[in-house]
Amino acid sequence: MAGLAQDRPAPGAKAKVQAEGDAAMERMKRAVSAAKQAPVPDPTLPAPPDDAAKRRAFQGLRGQKADPALAKRAEADVAKARAAIAAERETASRRIAQALGLDAPDARALAGAAPPPAPSSWVPVLMVSSSMPIAVLRTYAAQLELAGGVLAFRGMPGGLTKVGPMAKLAAQVLRIDPGCDGPACAMRNVQVIVDPILFRQHGVARVPALAMIPGDPTQPYCERDDASPHSTHVVYGDSALSGLLEEYARLGGTKEVRDAQARLARR
Repeated sequence: MAGLAQDRPAPGAKAKVQAEGDAAMERMKRAVSAAKQAPVPDPTLPAPPDDAAKRRAFQGLRGQKADPALAKRAEADVAKARAAIAAERETASRRIAQALGLDAPDARALAGAAPPPAPSSWVPVLMVSSSMPIAVLRTYAAQLELAGGVLAFRGMPGGLTKVGPMAKLAAQVLRIDPGCDGPACAMRNVQVIVDPILFRQHGVARVPALAMIPGDPTQPYCERDDASPHSTHVVYGDSALSGLLEEYARLGGTKEVRDAQARLARR
């Protein structure tokens, strides 16, 4: 019984613990209440640096010394990349320009090719426009292939600085199978040129217009002038190539159209 009495709490200990807990709870409530009533300051951004501080910062950046060797290598790499891009653009532009008759072809690339027409021969040149229906241009291209003729445009869609639209139009006109798409499509053997001098030289203001040009009409127009050989007559009309050739012969150009008519007759 004596041992059990020693394990019991001392008189008043429970009340003391209860009092201390109540006091701590009261202090916490007062602290929370005070925190809620305390004013909260508005957030403020730091003041921007003055002009003097900005100047010192930039002067410090400019004062840093760069590695001369590293800068030199970077400049060399940039120059090399620019030169490579320029060379690729020049090559692509020249090839497209040659295909459209805007530039003289490489003589080495033409080694062994068929000689140009003799000065005494006449080549049918049909002057057309990109605004004409594709179906009509395709029909004329098929007829010119048989007659050994040339398809001529005054300018290129989008201007002379943009060869992409003209190349696309030429492919649509010359592609034998209109449903074919890609570089492997078979094309008609017809030269397509862009020649504003040809139109001005013959006073052509409406199309289609047929002219019989002596010699080689595919010579780049930048190498010719208004004194270059031109057609004796110009025939207008939205008719078949054979009809245009007949009208040209009726105007007195029988000799000029004889070879082209013979080619068409052999189809």
